[in-house]
Amino acid sequence: MIKIGITGGIGSGKSTVSNIFKVLGIPVFDADSAAKKIMGEDENLKTALQKEFGNEVYTGGKLNRTYLAEIVFKDAHRLEVLNSLVHPASIEAGLQWAAKQTTPYIIKEAALMFEAGSGFNLDYIIGVYAPQAVRIKRVMDRDGVGRQDVLNRMSKQINEEMKMKLCDFVIVNDEQQLVMPQVLKLHEHFLSLAQNL
Repeated sequence: MIKIGITGGIGSGKSTVSNIFKVLGIPVFDADSAAKKIMGEDENLKTALQKEFGNEVYTGGKLNRTYLAEIVFKDAHRLEVLNSLVHPASIEAGLQWAAKQTTPYIIKEAALMFEAGSGFNLDYIIGVYAPQAVRIKRVMDRDGVGRQDVLNRMSKQINEEMKMKLCDFVIVNDEQQLVMPQVLKLHEHFLSLAQNL
């Protein structure tokens, strides 16, 4: 089975691309959603997060994402600490999920694929690219946050152009080019590769 990664900066449209692959019958592991789920359910991780960030990190037993984001997006060291606690559990969940799949290829979607080192067991990585101005507007509209908040989040990720150079394939999602034909072309390519294995 071929293992494919999808990554890109915040607001690039990774989820849009992943959803097209899902419609084509390809299973997708969403690392960011998995991390949020683990942070809400794993008692050992909950204890570690409370010890590190204070009891306020959970309100009524639920992760207080706003509180946590307020801390980590203003302090690079605190973000590193958070990632060091969450990423190993998320990576392990992805490996367990992948072992259960039976399709010719599978996809793992992760914003911080290179930053977290979670692309180590993947055969190919697809980058989803959109210009910064487009990404800023998308995130402001989606999350109801200000421009500076988006820029702060972006500053914690690898430079977008650099990230795309690290990828094997790039899908351009700039609202000028159609995404669907780009995804279909890659889908056919991966099916063909899987057949030849």
